Amino acid sequence: MPLPALDHFAPIFPEMFLASATMVLLMYGVFRGGEDSETAGWLAILLIIVTGVMIVGQGAGTEQLFEGAVIVDDFARFMKLLILGGAAFALILSFDYLRGAGILKFEFPVLVLLSTVGMLLLASANNLISLYLALELQSLALYVLASFRRDSVLSAEAGLKYFVLGALASGLLLYGCSLIYGFTGTTSFSGIAAVLQGTERSIGVIFGLVFILTGIAFKLSAVPFHMWTPDVYQGAPTPVTAFFAAAPKVAAFAMLIRVVLDAFPAVSPDWQQIIIAISVASMALGAFAAIGQTNIKRLMAYSSIGHVGYALVGLAAGTPQGIQGILIYLVIYVVMTLGTFACILAMRREDGHVEEISELVGLSRHKPMLAFMLAMLLFSMAGIPPLAGFFAKFYVFLAAIEAGLFWLAVFGVVTSVVSAFYYLAIIAKMYFQEPAAEFEPMTGKLRFVLAVTGIITLLLFIPIDFLVQAADVAARSLFA
Repeated sequence: MPLPALDHFAPIFPEMFLASATMVLLMYGVFRGGEDSETAGWLAILLIIVTGVMIVGQGAGTEQLFEGAVIVDDFARFMKLLILGGAAFALILSFDYLRGAGILKFEFPVLVLLSTVGMLLLASANNLISLYLALELQSLALYVLASFRRDSVLSAEAGLKYFVLGALASGLLLYGCSLIYGFTGTTSFSGIAAVLQGTERSIGVIFGLVFILTGIAFKLSAVPFHMWTPDVYQGAPTPVTAFFAAAPKVAAFAMLIRVVLDAFPAVSPDWQQIIIAISVASMALGAFAAIGQTNIKRLMAYSSIGHVGYALVGLAAGTPQGIQGILIYLVIYVVMTLGTFACILAMRREDGHVEEISELVGLSRHKPMLAFMLAMLLFSMAGIPPLAGFFAKFYVFLAAIEAGLFWLAVFGVVTSVVSAFYYLAIIAKMYFQEPAAEFEPMTGKLRFVLAVTGIITLLLFIPIDFLVQAADVAARSLFA
């Protein structure tokens, strides 16, 4: 049997390039030893940029390969570019922290790139087997990253908890996949959809769907599968937490959206009930559980759980407008999260980084610009107009209303008001309390990330139409 021509693999050239270049970067790091560790990080960022250019250069349209196991469409390209952006900015955030902690090693960017390759493949997975392989490639690197700071008990605990619970979630997902294969006779998303369309739904398929959604909900850190999130966010090195909060979230949403819309459209009433329940629980927990937090990374963990709930409102609608709302939400969420973690990484004194919210008291006196940027990002997360976070929630709630889910949109607005309490409490500490000891000056890299994310958050209302159109094109490719 003749081998396929090289251009047959053109749709996944970006992933092939990034995986191969990562191996070269690994060898570079091995032969150079501990020297030029930051150079390896900048090379990783360059590789991410090149990969992004390759994805943009693919143009529009839908292509499949490996007998439909991998699909590259406008939706996949949109999510891949967002994943690459999150990974690149997380790397920029990492250099100064890792150097200060004495762990600026070449292995860090290599692990980030390997995880990113898995995320890119996850966005294109069109088969239960390719989905699971991509998910494990992503997850194995993330387990190591969580425990990358080996001299920290909290980091080791974070890595162990993430590994154990992640293995459990992967097992549940794999069991769900086996049930679906057993009851439909195929692992292809289109094949599953065709079988379910032509027959009555069976209880076995519903059980399989529940197990799959359970595994994905863990990766999303959606309630009630969120238990790992606060501990891992607090224990992992802060740049790793920033990475966790950005890129893997996008990949998990890509996986969830692709699974339910491409493989299970025939049982949409069933998965919509599950999505609504998870969304409501996540919004509620994210709003109330964060109120009593004293560690800002744990607060960000509960905040991210709440944001997952808001984004799931768009999926509950099950319409192109709902998916468009999710994509807009994810772009804005990644920007706000990276900007906020840049501020958290700036919470540094001579004796090291601090993470307690109480350390932010009176920040506006010593660092007025840092206080302003953090306040703006927190206002945006609360959904205050005309900041970017307002548009994120507006589009998902609008999609829910158009789909007849009025009560879900109202519930989202109410929990947004509740969550605004703890954001405003931090702002009040920065502006209305006596100052604590002054932080060290921000480094140039943190300033760059904060400037980019701050400008987007503040001025997104100007080019919002461009983002809406891009998200609409990506969303409609799933319904073509």
